[in-house]
Amino acid sequence: MNSPAPTTFATIDVRPISGGIGAEIAGVDLSKPLDDAVVADIRRAFLEHLAIFFHDQDLTPPQQLAFAERFGEPLAYPFIKGLDECPMIVPVLKREDETVNFGGIWHSDTAYLEKPPMGSMLYAKELPPFGGDTLFANMYLAYEMLSDGLKKLLAGLRAVNSASGTAVAATRVDRIREGGRDVDSSTTEAIHPVIRTHPETGRKALYVNVAHTVRFDGMTEEESAPLLGYLFEHQIKPEFTCRFRWRVGSLAFWDNRCAQHNPINDYHGYRRLLHRVTLAGDRPA
Repeated sequence: MNSPAPTTFATIDVRPISGGIGAEIAGVDLSKPLDDAVVADIRRAFLEHLAIFFHDQDLTPPQQLAFAERFGEPLAYPFIKGLDECPMIVPVLKREDETVNFGGIWHSDTAYLEKPPMGSMLYAKELPPFGGDTLFANMYLAYEMLSDGLKKLLAGLRAVNSASGTAVAATRVDRIREGGRDVDSSTTEAIHPVIRTHPETGRKALYVNVAHTVRFDGMTEEESAPLLGYLFEHQIKPEFTCRFRWRVGSLAFWDNRCAQHNPINDYHGYRRLLHRVTLAGDRPA
């Protein structure tokens, strides 16, 4: 299935960075109040390209939060406290002496919540001299490139998503030790459709991920593993992805309902700090 034809934008310059996902946006200063027409164009670009990127921005935490609020309601991250001066902004940090990076595995953000976030924004404050890129993958394409038979099978399945998986939990250890929240474990597991319909575009997306999806509802982990393993490999095929290279002052904004991401952990010995805002979403359907 072909993707929709590219949109023409009146107020911003939109430059796709791959055939699968992602576009860089120029011609806008996010530190200033934005006209409604600019916000509308940014939202259209966001819905079309799933992940959008801005360079050369100079943002204070309140300015980043103000920009985020034009697109949704900021949501507290369950496990880590935000900045003292701006609690809805969470520092995403890897120190020079650490070997594990926060969230360093393919995932959709907090899929274990009953209402996972609509999207996330990351703003680059400090970066290593090389490495630390982030990969993004298009879950519309992952669904559309499945066989008709597998689409039919998956249409009736729901999956259990948990925050307690060993691989993903390991990526949070350092930050939780330093500034973690007390979390009720009953709020960190949720059952969602394997195929979800995007509430704004109406397109179908594959909604499982290797970090959080542990089994199909009504099946054991052992029974679920073969098909889930296939889907985890399928959904990150190179033709569905892009690789974003950060610069200090870059901001990434991605649609958590139809995209996954994976921060690459290839910069041991260097510090990397980004500020994250998460925007509230709805229950997948």
